[in-house]
Amino acid sequence: MPLFVLPFPAIDPVLIEVGPLAVRWYALAYIAGILLGWRYMRRLVANERLWARTPHPSPLDIDDFVIWATLGIILGGRIGYVLFYNLAYFLSNPAEILAIWSGGMSFHGGFLGVVAAMVLFSWRRGLSVLTLFDLAGATAPIGLFFGRIANFINGELWGRASDVPWAMVFPGAGPEPRHPSQLYEAALEGIVLFLVVRLVTHRFGGLARPGLTAGVFAAGYGLARSFVELFRMPDAHIGFLAGGLTMGILLSVPMIVAGLALAIWALRRPPAREAAAEGDNR
Repeated sequence: MPLFVLPFPAIDPVLIEVGPLAVRWYALAYIAGILLGWRYMRRLVANERLWARTPHPSPLDIDDFVIWATLGIILGGRIGYVLFYNLAYFLSNPAEILAIWSGGMSFHGGFLGVVAAMVLFSWRRGLSVLTLFDLAGATAPIGLFFGRIANFINGELWGRASDVPWAMVFPGAGPEPRHPSQLYEAALEGIVLFLVVRLVTHRFGGLARPGLTAGVFAAGYGLARSFVELFRMPDAHIGFLAGGLTMGILLSVPMIVAGLALAIWALRRPPAREAAAEGDNR
């Protein structure tokens, strides 16, 4: 055990409690991520310079889409957690499936839920689904940051035992100091990935090449998550898989492959302004 161990900042997961009503940091994290993501997405669609001549949703479309995306995040995240991480428990306790306020959300499930929402919304509105993918990829790191901070406050999803100077003893995780892997994820999946995707959209014309921003986000998230999984403790009821892999890595590999393939495909296509110019000259 290291000579010095950082104390875990014991923050009450419940911010305010009035009778049966409890406002939890976990719920506030989702609300903050969705609201800030919505505002940022509106700014992106209002900035015509980023789009060149690429058709894209209007701010009013974004106002409607955020409702669809919210349902996709919540339903997909919870269903994904139930199916991927603790199916046996929830089959025995079906009433607990709806208890999302107690925690237990899967990013990969939420990702699939948002994908389903985008496909349906783009079909209903006659919009490009790739453009919606790009907008979601540009804003998703905001929600990921707040979600991982909420995981840290809840003292859940802690890391593996370690002797690094910043290791912490988490409540319920035994006496061993551990990696604060939630903060690693907040930094990589939230801050670093947001800056990378923003660079793609603002400096490399990502939104004028439909699919590029979404591909960079998917591959970037998969790489960041896979890296942090080397420090994060797998769920106790799942443990390590064959070859020392974890469920998080297993679910991230398809995102890396699909993200890279989408980004390469988008880069090989001409930018929207060139494609439009060719069409005007015919």
